[in-house]
Amino acid sequence: MNVIIDRFEGDYAIVEINKNKFVNIPKILVPNAKENDIISIEIKKNETKKRKKNIQKLMENVFKD
Repeated sequence: MNVIIDRFEGDYAIVEINKNKFVNIPKILVPNAKENDIISIEIKKNETKKRKKNIQKLMENVFKD
């Protein structure tokens, strides 16, 4: 999904997600962005699977009998 930075207000970037629908995101997530920049938001399924696997391994090590 692509969103457009409309403006900045305090610690938030106000982004347009659909025509005339806006949401706030923390400015820290887009530190070098400027008004009218387009940001891509995506779910990285492979990275999520890797992370879950690593967490599962850690949990198995912690709760080993």
